[in-house]
Amino acid sequence: MKTLIIGFILVVMTMLNVNAQTSNPFLKEYNTPFGIPPFNEIQPEHFMPAIENAIKEHNNEIDAIINNTEKPDFNNTVARLDYSGSKLRNITTVFHNLNSSNTNPEIQALAKKIAPVLSAHYDNINLNENLFKKIKTVYESEKTSLTGEKARLLEETYKDFIRAGANLDNVSKERLREINSRLSVLTLQFGENVLKETNQYQLIITDKKDLSGLPQNLIDQAAETAEKNGKAGSWIFTLHNPSVMPFLQYADNRKLREEIFNAYISKGNKNNEFDNKNILLEIAALRLEKAKMLGYNTHAEFVLDDNMAKTPQNVDKLLKQLWTPALSRAKTEASQLQAIIDRDGGKFKLEPWDWRYYAEKLRKEKYDLSDEELKPYFSLENVKQGIFTVANKLYGLTFKELKDVPKYHPDAIAYEVLEANGQHVGVLFLDFHPRESKRGGAWMSSYRKQFIDEGGKNIRPLITVVCNFSKPTASSPALLTFDETSTFFHEFGHALHGLLSDSRYYSLTGTAVPRDFVELPSQIMENWAAEPEVLKLYAKHYLTGEVIPDAIIQKIKNASVFNQGFETVEYLAASFLDMGYHNITEVSIKDVEAYEDKFLNELGLIPEITSRYRSTYFNHIFSGGYSSGYYSYIWAAILDSDAFEAFKENGIFDKTTATKFRENILEKGGTEDPMVLYRRFRGADPDIKPLLKKRGLIEI
Repeated sequence: MKTLIIGFILVVMTMLNVNAQTSNPFLKEYNTPFGIPPFNEIQPEHFMPAIENAIKEHNNEIDAIINNTEKPDFNNTVARLDYSGSKLRNITTVFHNLNSSNTNPEIQALAKKIAPVLSAHYDNINLNENLFKKIKTVYESEKTSLTGEKARLLEETYKDFIRAGANLDNVSKERLREINSRLSVLTLQFGENVLKETNQYQLIITDKKDLSGLPQNLIDQAAETAEKNGKAGSWIFTLHNPSVMPFLQYADNRKLREEIFNAYISKGNKNNEFDNKNILLEIAALRLEKAKMLGYNTHAEFVLDDNMAKTPQNVDKLLKQLWTPALSRAKTEASQLQAIIDRDGGKFKLEPWDWRYYAEKLRKEKYDLSDEELKPYFSLENVKQGIFTVANKLYGLTFKELKDVPKYHPDAIAYEVLEANGQHVGVLFLDFHPRESKRGGAWMSSYRKQFIDEGGKNIRPLITVVCNFSKPTASSPALLTFDETSTFFHEFGHALHGLLSDSRYYSLTGTAVPRDFVELPSQIMENWAAEPEVLKLYAKHYLTGEVIPDAIIQKIKNASVFNQGFETVEYLAASFLDMGYHNITEVSIKDVEAYEDKFLNELGLIPEITSRYRSTYFNHIFSGGYSSGYYSYIWAAILDSDAFEAFKENGIFDKTTATKFRENILEKGGTEDPMVLYRRFRGADPDIKPLLKKRGLIEI
């Protein structure tokens, strides 16, 4: 009888296990168009068992490499390692993307459990002595005989193992595991806190007089937000950029501008359960400890050794080269804004919450141009079609909307991207507007990268672009500011980098390039947004269809360097602050606010300007992978300004130039040294002068 019961239990358990596997969408082949994840089937409870299953599979693949009795070579060791773990990658990319673009408390709680599990798993691989011995054997025997992508993958794989601690002693390896595990949780918590602080704040206006100066479109959005929050008849403004930034730009009520500005810059710094001060200090300390274990003096040295910049000294030199002219220009701009305040009878000194408001007045006076005049010509739909047109003229791409495919959120729009000959390129998701389940900012990511699998099949990418643009209202479609338009072009450049990737090995494809090179494809796309020839293609009045007039295009050109002192200085201040936390040999900071104030004062930042990101909500460096790398945007700006000169010299839609850019930059991923790729495209090293001219920091 006992035997029968045990047998029955085993049968039931087997059936339950089979049932769980067949019901978990991650544990079976996706029966979806283009292999898109079946988002409609995926539930939070599917992730952990799927990840555990995929880790076991990955471990078996690693064991097969280690236990292979053949002499280690590129194919049976390095390439095999690159092919391994594909199921785990597919699951975790879905999870990480959802945690950024469609999260909830259940997913966030799950992220804290999954992060240390994944950290431990990859440490087990990177710190595996037997695996490293095989890789080292291949490196020493084949590094001079391999060429092309094989040589690059071997070099990068060997280097990655060294940087991951493969040469450390056992005691150090154990400590490194602890550090990586803790960092995986802390960086998640930092980002969650920023999102919660952003979602928690509301500026509720009940008196219509306090709406003075605000454009009707923004007022309508605030009224709709209030109604959704059960406060019909009032207006709610939030810390999401499409709400807070135009409020600061247009609101006549100075007291309310100060209130929302201070709420914005104090995210993560309210001494509540979402406070990030202790978290960021622990992150900085752990990063420093890890860097020293690996033979570097600072975390910045560790990061930059793998970037184009190479050293903190090179970054510092670049930032200072730009800081002096930018600060000088910003001081001039500040005096101009103060003059308007004085002229209008304002008996106060210009403060950070005044800058955007009076800059808008000055732009209107000086150039007869305002965002409200421009926005009717930049409906989201027209901008999207304009970007598609640019991509078609440059690279022959077309975009076909996909109606019946799985989507991770109803707001997302899916497109099949096609070559001029109809060949499938990939799938692109576009997701435009803020919501509580989405973190702030704008980014490109992938649900699947391009690579060539072991059978020789070219796996095509699934790319997503996620933004937080102004929403449509009951009376108008989504109308973008020109800054939002430029952001759309920027993120679409990242998308092209992922879509047009044409490399073999997963680790080297798409955006798998140094951090200070990855922004070149995105930032060069911004240049097309303001070109008169391009504006004529897409900037059309949403009501009348009128093409943007030449007079307005000329105003845009005249105002192109307006406020560039402010914009460059607030960005550079954040870049310096990033290096301040990560290029120190000891984290002895006790008071984050005091440290930040002292650091920025010594830098010479004028009090009228605040660093673009304050420490406690600096997601890029404490949660987003840009530690010691926020300078990358300005480094890449040198590249993109110089690279666009090639298009201007030959024609902004010149096919030969576009093909050279595609073949040498967009398709190559990390298969070669980025400066080699850049020189092959441009024929020379990048020149800083085009950037300085574009920002008005030197005379043209």
